[in-house]
Parts: sequence; structure tokens; C-alpha cells
Amino acid sequence: MNLQLPKPLSGFPVSEPRIPANDENVDALMALFNHLFLESENTVLVRVGDEPIYLPAGHEGHAHARIGFAHGYFASALHEIAHWCIAGPARRKQVDFGYWYAPDGRDAEQQQAFETLEVQPQAIEWILAKSAGFRYRVSCDNLLGGPFDLQAFKQSIHAEVLRRFQTGLAPRTQCLVDAFLEFYQPGKVLVAADFSLADL
Repeated sequence: MNLQLPKPLSGFPVSEPRIPANDENVDALMALFNHLFLESENTVLVRVGDEPIYLPAGHEGHAHARIGFAHGYFASALHEIAHWCIAGPARRKQVDFGYWYAPDGRDAEQQQAFETLEVQPQAIEWILAKSAGFRYRVSCDNLLGGPFDLQAFKQSIHAEVLRRFQTGLAPRTQCLVDAFLEFYQPGKVLVAADFSLADL
């Protein structure tokens, strides 16, 4: 299937001065995402409560697929968008893309499995955050477990970012990067050298 995405920001109002990427301005992120993907992908970005969740189109009678991010947090929105960017057509038909994670309080083996699954979405999240001028922070999502050495996880995320720049970003990710750069950091070009392991 050939994905036909709109040109980033075509017809989208851009304010002057530019709205910064942060929790106070998450409405702009939602409007931007929905402008890009409501028609082309039948998907909207919405705030939810404590737990982020992805719901496919038709679930609970909603016409559009919904990417729900927690509490209006910008970082949560980027993380959930990153999962959506990676999910293929079959996964996008399932609640939470058909994934199941062990809850907070994971032991070392469970944490390793979590990190293996999270390398790709967290690499995409970092790319999206950098394109929006937003500070990315690695999430082990396991406050009640551990402590764990995050260095190997950080190295894997960094390596995945570099790999994606070598092979080229997937269309939905590239569309978001282009839109974020245009909206949040006009004139900036994102390159692999912008990503340093020391920043994690």
C-alpha cells in the first residue's frame, strides 16, 4: 500500500512567535497531529487520564482510531505517537496494538523483555522530541522495580536512532519530523549527529 500523507503544515495555521513544545502547549501538538492524520490515517491524538491507551477505529463506537496520552503530558503524547508510528496495519486494529506489558515492579528478566520491546518506540520518541525542540528522557517505566543499569538500554536506543537515520525514516515518522521542524524549529535540519549518547 502506498501511504499518501499530506504535506506538513499545508493549510495549518502557524503562530508568531512560535509556540514552544511543552505541557502547557500540548493542544498545539494535538491540533498538528490531527491535522496531519485525521483524514489520511483516520487517527486522532487525545488526552486521557492515568493510563495512555490506543483504541482502534470502531472501538466503543468511535469513528476514528484514538491515541490516548496521559494527563496532557507532552512526553506521553510523543511516546504514544512513537508506538503508533511503528505499529503496522494489523496492530493498529487492536487495543493498545495488541501489546501487553508486565506492570511496574518488574524483576530483572521482565525488565529486560520490556527494554527489548521499547528500544524502537523510544528511539522514535527521541527523534520526534528532538525535531520539536523538546527534551527526551529515557523511560524504564519501572519505579517499583530495580534498581537497573540503564546504560545498555540507552546505548541500544542511541544505536537504533543512528540506524534509522542510515536506512531512512518511515513515512509517518518522516511526516511528523518535517511538521515538527517546520512548526517548532523553522529552518532547522535534523541529522544523526544531533543525537549524542551523552544526552541520555
